[in-house]
Parts: sequence; structure tokens; C-alpha cells
Amino acid sequence: MPATQILPWPLVKRAPNELFPVRSLQDLLSARGHAVAVDGIFGPSTEAAVKAFQQSEGLAADGIAGPQTWPKLIVQVKKGSSGPAVRGVQEVMKFHDQSGGEGQPIHIDGIFGPQTDAWVRGFQNAVGITSDGIVGRITWRALVSGMLSG
Repeated sequence: MPATQILPWPLVKRAPNELFPVRSLQDLLSARGHAVAVDGIFGPSTEAAVKAFQQSEGLAADGIAGPQTWPKLIVQVKKGSSGPAVRGVQEVMKFHDQSGGEGQPIHIDGIFGPQTDAWVRGFQNAVGITSDGIVGRITWRALVSGMLSG
């Protein structure tokens, strides 16, 4: 599937009861040096962190993570990477886990090891993009846009 068929970057802003992809957004903000609790709640502190990030990148500081903000926010990760951006990928893995406890448990540990690598490659294959295990711009967009979550 060419990148043009990947769902667009989501608009993520303050809203009640919106968990996905707020945790990944919070992890990426943390990876970019903006201290924010990773709680899945887009509240005032997350909004303030988004605005601060946007301002630091010369973007309109509206507090909404959208198509201008996400590409600057993402951090490329791959096998051997570690930290908050990897936790952001693992949050998506956990969101997509439909094993009902039958599969291997997903650990959000911030370490891009074999399980994360295998999952990312499978996800990339499932959405029709190059299955290289590297979570770059196109893979991040597919992850946070909710592809395969139906």
C-alpha cells in the first residue's frame, strides 16, 4: 500500500474519554523533552506540552496534534532502540492486542526487542508498507491513525 493510502495523521486534542492515541502522543512528547504524565488523558498538562512543542518547532501553538505536529513529533525507532518513543509504539501494540490473554503478553518497557520488532514487521506487512521493522514517518502515521483497529 503506498503511503497515500495510509490513513491521515489523526487530530488529537482535549476531549473526554479519548485514550487512543493519547498515550503514544504523551510518550513522544516525553521523548522530545516535554515532561508529561503518560496516563491516556489529554488534559491541561498534555495540551500545554503540545503547545510548548509546537511553539518550539515554529508551528501554530493550538494544542492540537494534527498533520503539522505529528511529523515533527515522531522519533524513528527500530530494534535496539529504547526510551519513551519505543513505549509509544508498545502502547499501540497493546491497543491492538486482540489475543484475549492467549498470546504472549505485551510489555511496555521501552525496549525495542524481538517481540516489538516482530509485531512492527507484522503490522507493516498487514497495512502494505515495507516490512523493515523501522518505525519511521509512514509507520508512525499508520500506527497512530488507528489502522487495523477495526
